Amino acid sequence: MDADKTDNGITRAAVKTRSQVIREYVESILIAVALAMVLRTFVIQAFKIPSASMEPTLLIGDHLLVNKFIYGTKIPFSDTRFFQFAKPQRGDIVVFVTPEDKDESFWDQRDFIKRVVGIEGDVVEIKDKKVFVNGKPWEDKFAVHRDSGIRKGRDNFGPITVPRDSLFMMGDNRDHSNDSRFWGFVDMKEVKGKAFIIYWSWNSPKKLPRWGRLLHLVH
Repeated sequence: MDADKTDNGITRAAVKTRSQVIREYVESILIAVALAMVLRTFVIQAFKIPSASMEPTLLIGDHLLVNKFIYGTKIPFSDTRFFQFAKPQRGDIVVFVTPEDKDESFWDQRDFIKRVVGIEGDVVEIKDKKVFVNGKPWEDKFAVHRDSGIRKGRDNFGPITVPRDSLFMMGDNRDHSNDSRFWGFVDMKEVKGKAFIIYWSWNSPKKLPRWGRLLHLVH
C-alpha cells in the first residue's frame, strides 16, 4: 500500500483536510452557541405574551424582544448589575420576576410584563379606577377598563408610597391584570429588561400571523 494513502485509497492529506473541516464546523457551532448565550443573558432576550393583562397594547401570541442591558446588566445568579444606562421610568413596559416567585428556584420563576406606574418615592393612589401619582391624575392613554363595576383593592387603592429601588406595576387591561395592586412592589433586583419591539405575532384562534404587528415598537 502506498505510504501516502489510507486503506480506502484516500490520501493522508485529504483525511487531514476533512478532519480540519469537521473541527472548524464544530468550533463555529460552539462559538455561535456561546455568543447566543451571552446575548440572551446580557443583551437581548425573547419573550412571548401568554395572557391578556396588557391588552390592547400587547396581545396573546405577541413575541417580544427585551433590552436586558438598558437598566444594567445583571450577573446570573446574583443581584449585581453593571453598565446601567437608565432607570425604569413611568410608562416603561418592563419584564420582571413576580414577587410571588422571587424565592422560587431559577427554573420555577415566572416572568411577568407590566407597565411602570410608580417609581421610588412616588405616592400611588387609585380612586374609582382613576390612577393618581403624587396627588395628580396620571394620564395613561394605553389603559383600558372592560368592567364597569367598582371593586375595593382593584379600583380603589392606596395611597401607598413606592419604596427605594422598587416599582409599582400595572397591566394596561386594568380590570383583568394581576399586578402590584395584589402582590405589591417589584424590587429592581427582579427586573429583567425593557420590552422594545414585537418581532412576531400569532393569532392562535385564527391560526394566522398578525402581519400588521411585526416589527411594531412597544410603547
